[in-house]
Amino acid sequence: MNESLKSVNGITEDQQNRAVIFRDLGLIDYKDAWDIQETLFQEVIDRKVANRKLSIEEQESPKHYLLFCEHPHVFTLGRSGDEANLVIKEADLPSVQATFYKNNRGGDITYHGPGQIVGYPILDLDFFFTDIHKYLRFLEEAVILTLKDYGIEAGRIQGLTGVWFDPENKAKARKICALGVRCSRWVTMHGFAFNVNTDLNYFNYIIPCGITDKQVTSLEKELGRKVDIEEVKLKLKENIGLLFQMNF
Repeated sequence: MNESLKSVNGITEDQQNRAVIFRDLGLIDYKDAWDIQETLFQEVIDRKVANRKLSIEEQESPKHYLLFCEHPHVFTLGRSGDEANLVIKEADLPSVQATFYKNNRGGDITYHGPGQIVGYPILDLDFFFTDIHKYLRFLEEAVILTLKDYGIEAGRIQGLTGVWFDPENKAKARKICALGVRCSRWVTMHGFAFNVNTDLNYFNYIIPCGITDKQVTSLEKELGRKVDIEEVKLKLKENIGLLFQMNF
């Protein structure tokens, strides 16, 4: 019998190894959420390193996490980003009740705020697939599937990350979800920002992702109505779980 198909109480080893702890952190300060991520990220790496020194029988099962949250108004700049893409002066940020952080994810500048689902998967990809390109595409696909649940079609633009409406029309293309991740030892952190009922005016203070010729949008704007963000979270969590074959 294939080792990966062995089961205990009806739960296969693959399911055990893909068990994911889900936490909705609610509205939380960006730095506080980043600290939580860093703690869990290091915990996953430490367990991975320790397991390599043990026999298979002694190894601990991996832990994976999926965090959802919203942040107060904040602009974040990835390690490869250009600070010039923050259009507003840092000294003026308090006037719009916003903060600014440089962080260690990929990508350029983006905005987080209330009404936006921010997702932070902290996964050991050795138990899923060791392909960062596929990882990003799966996160995008989860958002695309969630949008389909609301009767609207979205897609991708070649060479750019994220989820877009009218991706084939340069004049109309607009982003609804941005991605920026970090991966070390095949363990991930940071993630995606999905605009649901987001105040899009805040994107006027930055050049989103350093892209000057495309707009941003939200589910609220596309549907012409406010959306139950808790309902969106449930659909999004389910779609992520299905794509990654997670066991919550």
